[in-house]
Amino acid sequence: MKTVSYQQTQIAPGKIVCIGRNYVAHVHELGNEMPDEMVIFNKPNSAISETLSATHGGATLHYEGEIAYLYQQGRFAAAAFGLDLTKREVQSVLKAKSLPWERSKAFDGAAVFSEFVPLPESDGLLGLTLEIDGEQVQQGDTSLMMYKPDQILAEIQSFMQLDDGDIVMTGTPAGVGEVRPGAVFTGALVLDGQTLVRHLWEAQP
Repeated sequence: MKTVSYQQTQIAPGKIVCIGRNYVAHVHELGNEMPDEMVIFNKPNSAISETLSATHGGATLHYEGEIAYLYQQGRFAAAAFGLDLTKREVQSVLKAKSLPWERSKAFDGAAVFSEFVPLPESDGLLGLTLEIDGEQVQQGDTSLMMYKPDQILAEIQSFMQLDDGDIVMTGTPAGVGEVRPGAVFTGALVLDGQTLVRHLWEAQP
């Protein structure tokens, strides 16, 4: 089982539940229709990787920076910066045919995370930033989400059991793009402008 790091321990999530089209600017960026209800899909444990890859199975990957939550004891207990990696051309074909997205979203290595840190008790805005080669390409926080974390948790639990250690990814703000080999990605989870955790990856071919 693949693991993620939290408080100097390794946790093996049973699944990763992902929310799609949760930032208005990103919906417009990809030319998608606004959803009538929450878009939810899953990634398996095997999607977790410590390595950021630029390709998979010959397909170029695209990055989507997200706030990721760790579920424990009935609530979101911790958070991290996460990268939802996507085979965009494959996804476009699947969407055009009204087929599921797993081939474009659930492949091995499709989920990369920083260390998870305990959620602060502050009521401040939790957000993310992503820089590529020192240039900021994504920024967002919970105020920009169409569905807030509490709504997401309630909706998932209305039809699916979450187990301790499961991860919920909450969607990406505008600024997604192609992963280029050798590019240096710096993702950070922030609270009111203060960095809670930061992680650096160099994209592998």
